[in-house]
Amino acid sequence: MTTRLVLLADTHVPVRARRLPDDVWRAIDAADVVVHAGDWVDVETLDALEMRSRRLIGVHGNNDGPALRARLPELARVRIEGIDLAVIHETGAARGREERVDGLAEERPDVLVFGHSHIPWDSTTPAGTRLLNPGSPTDRRRQPACTLMTCAIDGDVLRDVALVPVVRS
Repeated sequence: MTTRLVLLADTHVPVRARRLPDDVWRAIDAADVVVHAGDWVDVETLDALEMRSRRLIGVHGNNDGPALRARLPELARVRIEGIDLAVIHETGAARGREERVDGLAEERPDVLVFGHSHIPWDSTTPAGTRLLNPGSPTDRRRQPACTLMTCAIDGDVLRDVALVPVVRS
């Protein structure tokens, strides 16, 4: 069985956008699992994603207040099919990121989804952990477009990782 995922981070509703763009909702509707790597900012976005997602995995970020922190962990770890997936908001500076993740030793996941920078990232550490940052669907910062990521897990294989531009509605 193939599990389709949509990866989100840094939605910042209502600070950066009044609501999530329609492209995001379409991606959520098509996904088996929605992963959100923090900086939701409002509880209403979490509530909406919980109601609309088949399965939601989320963490809190540095801009998330006490209400979100009470409902979301700093680090989430799940097994989806044969993949050990971890989600965290911040991983520190881009320089040295792969080495820091590899330093996790036996706790090292197969895939680590993170946010914070609003800058998409897709790399693999020397030890084999895939690092994914979907960017932000509402605040592109210095990027050409707002973004999210989609991917699929098929057994113990992560495949079809795609950075998807998001049109702000």
